[in-house]
Parts: sequence; C-alpha cells; structure tokens
Amino acid sequence: QVQLVESGGGLVQAGGSLGLSCAASGGTFSRYTMGWFRQGPGKERAFVAAISWMAGSTDYADSVKGRFTISRDNAKNTVYLQMNSLKPEDTAVYYCAADASRFLRRPSNSWDYWGQGTQVTVSS
Repeated sequence: QVQLVESGGGLVQAGGSLGLSCAASGGTFSRYTMGWFRQGPGKERAFVAAISWMAGSTDYADSVKGRFTISRDNAKNTVYLQMNSLKPEDTAVYYCAADASRFLRRPSNSWDYWGQGTQVTVSS
C-alpha cells in the first residue's frame, strides 16, 4: 500500500509560480509511474502530468504544456510539479497519484493510489 502526501499549495497571483511536492511511503517508489491530476470547482478530476518510473518519459495535458514541469527524485521518494505562468483557470485541488503499471496513462480510473489533495488558487 502506497501513501501519498502532497504539499506546497497556496494562493498566487496570475502569472506567478508555485511548486508542489508529493512524498510517497509504503512502497517501492521507483517502480511506480507518478502523476498529477486536478479538480476545479464543479469539474471532474483531470489529468495534468505524468512521469515514468525512471523519469525517462513525461506526458502533459495540452492546457499546461510549456508552463508546468513534472520531475521526480527516486532517492527522496518524491515527485514534484513546478507550475509557472499560472492562470486563474489553473485554480483547483491538485492530487498526486501512483500507477503500478509503468505506463503513462491519462484516465484517472487507471491509477492505483491517490493523495488527499492540495488547494491551488490563482487570483486574477
């Protein structure tokens, strides 16, 4: 069983930057594909970014490509999401997720473990 704990959310002005972290425990972190999802007010949970188990491959939603960067440190059992040029529409609860399949998959129901989420609010 893998436990995931996100941190780093908060309030930022449009155009600003924010970094999220997700610390994993309870499993062999390097064996999992890691990802970030978000759920805005009144919206379904949506894929944001994913990174393969050895960090050789990444995938991004079109809406964040070029602005967000996902990375991981297997020695620290941590995955990161650096968010730049933030927009009000990026406001959401951001969730960290782990997938044992080692594939980069977007559907949220494909992922095995979830964190509790951290709020990101971008003011205009």
